[in-house]
Amino acid sequence: MAAATAAAALPVSGFAQTGTLVTKPIPSSGEALPVIGLGTWITFNVGNDPQARAGCTEVMRHFFARGGRLIDSSPMYGSSQPVIGHGLQALGRTRDVFSAEKIWTSSGARGPEQIEASRRHWAVPRFDLMQVHNLLSWQEHLPKLQQMKADGRLRYVGITTSEGRRHGEFEAIMRDHDLDFIQVTYNLLDRAAERRILPLARERGIAVLANRPFREGPLIDRLKRHPLPPWAAEIDCANWAQFALKFIVSHPAVTCAIPATTSVAHVEENMGAAYGRMPDEAMRRRMIAHVEAL
Repeated sequence: MAAATAAAALPVSGFAQTGTLVTKPIPSSGEALPVIGLGTWITFNVGNDPQARAGCTEVMRHFFARGGRLIDSSPMYGSSQPVIGHGLQALGRTRDVFSAEKIWTSSGARGPEQIEASRRHWAVPRFDLMQVHNLLSWQEHLPKLQQMKADGRLRYVGITTSEGRRHGEFEAIMRDHDLDFIQVTYNLLDRAAERRILPLARERGIAVLANRPFREGPLIDRLKRHPLPPWAAEIDCANWAQFALKFIVSHPAVTCAIPATTSVAHVEENMGAAYGRMPDEAMRRRMIAHVEAL
């Protein structure tokens, strides 16, 4: 009841301020999440290289220091899971990270084994969020994840897709199943999710994680060839990364964007998007028009 009351007290935009950090509530619980998280696809797949692992730990250190909580990974991401675990243990963050993991196996019977292996890599007591990665064998995995949630072994359940694939099937699952989270591709140029997926998430009370916010880099590379427009200061953007991320998280349905990086400077830039003023609908249209014209 308290969570519902807190959520009801939020402004229409869905943003809440904790100090100066911008958060949004998870619709199914009211729990607040910072609007910028940390992805690990490619960037944390560094194997056992001590220097590279130390670099990832520094990225995580700065992410947490700026108020970040949610880190997202998958068994598909090579060595990313043990690299996360190494960093969490070094930083003493195994119990306060918001751990967002995925199940990625075609065998329903092997699902629990994979989840436990992932948990050991992370060194967390349990996962906050477990997602069926790219809908792989979702018919087998989803009921088991729901049971794990009911048993207290998970906090939230979700599904993922990327690059606009399988939106029809994705939508059907959203309508027919009780989900806490979905994860989809959404950014300044990839906006297919706006048509049906994001409105349905709002209708069904499902939190949204936005992946590929920079198109894995090419979007930022393209934008950096041009000067940041002076009017970006109206929404407290100091760089293109903040411009791109604030566009994403200002959508009323989006809960958190999950950019990935190996750079401390870049994680500082990204986390800057969780502070300051956010674009309204008129500003969002202006941002789209400006980027499409470049």
